[in-house]
Amino acid sequence: MKIHFTFLFFISTQFAFGFQAAEVFDLVIRNGRVINPETKFDGTANVGVRNGVIAAVSGDSLKGKHVIDATGFVVAPGFIDILSYNPNSLGVWNKIQDGVTTNLAMHGGTATPKTWYAAFERQRPPLNYGASFFYTQARNQFPLGRYQSADTLQIRKIAAIAERALKEGALGVSFSLEYVPGILREETLPILHLAKKYSVPAFFHARYSDTLAPGTNVEALEELIGYARVIGVSVHIGHITSTGGTFTMGQSLAMIEGARSEGLDITACAYPYDFWGTYLNSTRFDKGWQKRFGITHSDLQLGGSRERLTDSTFRRYQKLGKLVVAYAIPEQDVVEALRSPFVMIGSDAILTRGYNNHPRASGTFARTLRLYVREKKVVSLMDAVSKMTLLPAQRLEQASAAFRRKGRVSRGADADIVIFDLERITDKATVEHPEMSSVGIEYVIVGGRIVKDPAGVKKNIRPGRPIKNNFAE
Repeated sequence: MKIHFTFLFFISTQFAFGFQAAEVFDLVIRNGRVINPETKFDGTANVGVRNGVIAAVSGDSLKGKHVIDATGFVVAPGFIDILSYNPNSLGVWNKIQDGVTTNLAMHGGTATPKTWYAAFERQRPPLNYGASFFYTQARNQFPLGRYQSADTLQIRKIAAIAERALKEGALGVSFSLEYVPGILREETLPILHLAKKYSVPAFFHARYSDTLAPGTNVEALEELIGYARVIGVSVHIGHITSTGGTFTMGQSLAMIEGARSEGLDITACAYPYDFWGTYLNSTRFDKGWQKRFGITHSDLQLGGSRERLTDSTFRRYQKLGKLVVAYAIPEQDVVEALRSPFVMIGSDAILTRGYNNHPRASGTFARTLRLYVREKKVVSLMDAVSKMTLLPAQRLEQASAAFRRKGRVSRGADADIVIFDLERITDKATVEHPEMSSVGIEYVIVGGRIVKDPAGVKKNIRPGRPIKNNFAE
């Protein structure tokens, strides 16, 4: 493997001051290709960890109680999955094997963070975790259908629930507008004003996912950009390759870029697959879905199986609420999204029992590195690592100071680290087998503790910590 020595001569002066050569660190990662997206450092270095924190990054030899020889491997910040779901006891281990050290339930989340965080603290996940205030869950406490809009009194009550959730530590607010079309502007505005007040971003599954009027990608993005412009709230657009950008990616990215040039704080994420996935009983499969997405029943595959659907199996699985994947994303849309400087990586999935899942639950990060860095060379290694680490951390830094210590390999940062073989890293998960874990990730370190090594995951080591916003009571 070719090792890049860019900026190597800066190591001793820029990173290694403040420690004595005779010091012994808890853990030393020796001779790896260190990638720090914050400084654009890419070179051979040694990393010293003490008390769960990176204490040194140096070209000099370091002594450690435990030493990992990372010769020939990449040493990067642990991956931050900015668009995941609850860190359930099954799916977290597939995340670990995909290099994820922080799992954020920002597509969904909870209406009651106090209860949510307490429940997962008892489960002791191996990775860090956090959640948004999920508007739909709060709304579901009222007798409202997905096509119904809340009245003035209900809106006021939901806003009170939202403010309590933000005081309990929610990292953002999240809306699924396509799945609950009844949520209109009058409902979103009070919540977005709260997000602005508590300095947290608003995460959106946009309202529309196609090019057929009425209800187009352009209209969907105009709505979200309008919120950012009028309220000043930070906006994050989830999985733009499947919602808000499909078939119009160039135009959609240009709209966001134009808004950003105004000074609006808008970002997006994508997963590295040319097929999306969701539940058949969702509004995404309302009448006319074939025309909207340009697909037929045979373009749908039952998650966790080899079965392609027919009209009859569609109706049967729809009643059961099964998840299917849809082969409906142009590959060029994925490429354009990944090349955009404000688009980061988010999986939009976590593995659940029964394996009725999309393979992105297990392979998102390895696939990005395997397919779009190593094989297709769509993005550089530095840019890919940044999209999986620094950009998600920066997206949430204002909400929680904890993220200022994540997404970097630098002195003072949390020792959340992934060590992988760029020549071997591969996603193994498929539609038929979404449970298959990625390979080529040699070590995963969370808070300075090794939770995965070449022998596999260490299920007795669970150093994950809850991450809450700056206002948590």
